[in-house]
Amino acid sequence: MIGLWFMSGTRIIFLQLLLIVSHCMSAQNTVVSGKVLDDATGDPVPYTNIGFQHSTVGTISETDGSFYLSTTKATDTLFVSSLGYEIKRLPIKVGEAQEFIIRLAPVSIDIEAVVVRPGENPAFRILRKINEFKKQNDPTRIELYQYKAYTKLRLDLNNIGPNLKDRRFLKEFNFVFNYMDSSELFNKNYLPLLITESMSSVYYAKNPPVRREVIEAFNVSGIENKTVSQYAGKMYQQLNIYDNFILFFDPGFVSPIADFGRMYYKYYLEDSAFIDTHWCYKISFKPKRKQERTFHGFFWVADTSFAIKNIQLRVSTDVNLNLLRDMIATLEFDKVNDTLWFLTREDMVIDFNVIEKSYGFFGRKTAVYDSIIFDRPVPESVKQMTTDTYISETDISREDSYWENNRKSKMSLEDLEVFEMVDSVKNVPAYKFIYGLANMLVDYYIVTGPVELGPYYTTVSGNPVEGLRLRLGGRTSNAFSTKIMPGGHVAYGFRDNRFKYGLYLMFMVNTNPRRTAYGSYLHDIRQLGKSENAFLDDNYMTSIIRRNPNFKLTMVDQYSFYYEHEWAQGFSNTLRFKHQKIHSTSYIPFEYFTVAGDTLSRTTLTSAEFTLSTHWAYREKFLWGKFERISLGSLYPTLDLDLTYGPKDLFGSEYEYWKIRLRISDKVETNPLGFLKFRLTAGKVFGTLPYPLLKLHEGNETYVYDPLSFNMMNYYEFVSDEYVSLFAEQHFQGFFLNRIPLIRRLHWREVLSCNILFGHLSEKNRNLMIFPEGLSSLSQPYYEAGVGIENIFRLFRVDALWRFSYLDHPDVSRFGIRATMQLSF
Repeated sequence: MIGLWFMSGTRIIFLQLLLIVSHCMSAQNTVVSGKVLDDATGDPVPYTNIGFQHSTVGTISETDGSFYLSTTKATDTLFVSSLGYEIKRLPIKVGEAQEFIIRLAPVSIDIEAVVVRPGENPAFRILRKINEFKKQNDPTRIELYQYKAYTKLRLDLNNIGPNLKDRRFLKEFNFVFNYMDSSELFNKNYLPLLITESMSSVYYAKNPPVRREVIEAFNVSGIENKTVSQYAGKMYQQLNIYDNFILFFDPGFVSPIADFGRMYYKYYLEDSAFIDTHWCYKISFKPKRKQERTFHGFFWVADTSFAIKNIQLRVSTDVNLNLLRDMIATLEFDKVNDTLWFLTREDMVIDFNVIEKSYGFFGRKTAVYDSIIFDRPVPESVKQMTTDTYISETDISREDSYWENNRKSKMSLEDLEVFEMVDSVKNVPAYKFIYGLANMLVDYYIVTGPVELGPYYTTVSGNPVEGLRLRLGGRTSNAFSTKIMPGGHVAYGFRDNRFKYGLYLMFMVNTNPRRTAYGSYLHDIRQLGKSENAFLDDNYMTSIIRRNPNFKLTMVDQYSFYYEHEWAQGFSNTLRFKHQKIHSTSYIPFEYFTVAGDTLSRTTLTSAEFTLSTHWAYREKFLWGKFERISLGSLYPTLDLDLTYGPKDLFGSEYEYWKIRLRISDKVETNPLGFLKFRLTAGKVFGTLPYPLLKLHEGNETYVYDPLSFNMMNYYEFVSDEYVSLFAEQHFQGFFLNRIPLIRRLHWREVLSCNILFGHLSEKNRNLMIFPEGLSSLSQPYYEAGVGIENIFRLFRVDALWRFSYLDHPDVSRFGIRATMQLSF
């Protein structure tokens, strides 16, 4: 959840990255940290048990002997024990932060003789019982439940250098450095950026499936932002320890209580004690091998029911991860009735960092769940909600007195100071300037009051048809309206000496669920047959990284309209109308066959069509803006169906036809071998049409890897009126490279991909128009495959691709290298 919340507030967070780069842990908390060393040798003592005496709160030391423990349930004595060493007890000042260097004395025991007989690890018997009772204790088996949730989230900037506050552009913000402190947990300086807290009601039904969170109150660092509040709930990132693989920011980690956990972990039965009224066993665990997606930590499990009472997880230090540098999570469960255990508290700290020894983030989450009710039906009003996370239409801000009376977890002095600091930052004159700069870098537009100019990367570009191309574009900003957004552009080519232009208007009927109307007119050149993921034709990068000169651009006059209606989250229909006039060029001529066997040249093709699109992705997640939104995908398959009808003689349309296209895509977890992405697409065209209106298969004539195109195929190389394609990509997440010494230090990850296309073109469509040079139909399958390395410097992916068919076509290569930038965990 922290990851999505962090992403959703991109504009705010990116700005404050530049402005405010947290104090020690909360005043109510007791914090102990330090190192455990061997008193005789001075070497670190890893996996030492450190906990508060007569308490279930504890941790274990890292491989370098370091440890960190923060709790509101401290006692006055710290209990330290490790096999082969004397037990040590240290007095603690409750409510304060303390650091220790703990030296343990080795134990020497003289015995006359020892007879060693094979026996079973006593922890294994308990593990078998946990697996035996897993279905009974797994909360996902419960048919109906409801609860109240209090969630507090905080974001800190970390790894702050000592000279940052001396930089001239931050001079007006020096006061924020009074809030800077250091984290004993990760040994990094940090400064708070943002804090949110929310109160919500959560409803769950297993069949038919319903999962809704209704946010009833929200507070965010003095910033009123519904986008941030949309992701301030608990639902989007859950750790279910009863799953064999815990899906945590995409990677699948092996759960310490997985059915096959003994293949990945070493277990130690360390203690037993009463917790509340339950007799519990404490078992610690650590990975068997390096760089596998595992945790280390401990858990307390209740006898008889063998339900987890308390668990602490920490990501293994050498795991092959990208943005996620470290994570510690503590989950507490309570017995709600005679048989059911339920999660009642989550505490999580995550260290995000892209570049080693550079700025990163701490994400902190505290969530408390109470008022848990089982077997109560979900109210009809909640079932009718169209999104999984619903924000009340009434004002969800609350007075300070409300939070003081309703918080389930006390707000520390440090947290309260964050609210004051952010409000102070907003009053600094330089704030607006830096905020605009951040917006420009993130959104590619320069904001000037009610107008946004851009995208700036299209201002200057070039191609063989237009020569040097200059473009000026813009749209209105949210300061103008959050319901209507007009925009447009004008461009000029110095080779063809022609002006191009476009206008559009978007009207937001409703943001969530999304109801949008859109209309546009375009008079500009376009590349037909490119993927929806490709660079814009006038992106300056397209001019630089092309592998072939682009003579295949076509002038298009097009006006289009659409209305998008989202019925429920992830389920929507879009009705489109498009009228276009495509102009021929000397490189892409329109030459028809006549009945007499001659040819007839045309300068334009005119068509009009209606399309009904259906999109279905169960429980799809989004990042919302006022006008735009970005899909974060779904845990379930995604289906897209397009039905198109083109009537003849409508606004000069020359053709009557039908089209149908179906696309099914999914991401399948294949742990421990990573995950598989696939996309199956099939389509058919009914009617007699010239090749520009048929299916021009998506080529790619740049050196940038595009997962939605055939990367070794040229533009205008293949055309079909019926087709099936399959794209598959297996991400091994370093499964093999992690086992190679030295190479595993690079944290590279291996990828295999394949792309196959079957197509057919009917004789009536083949004989309607003369194809331009290089264009043909498919007489056999087209296929290409590749081997890639991703996570290079944590940002780059490079693929080696092979083309296996149609090698006799002009300007094609059997082998190619493609690269792209991507961020992933």
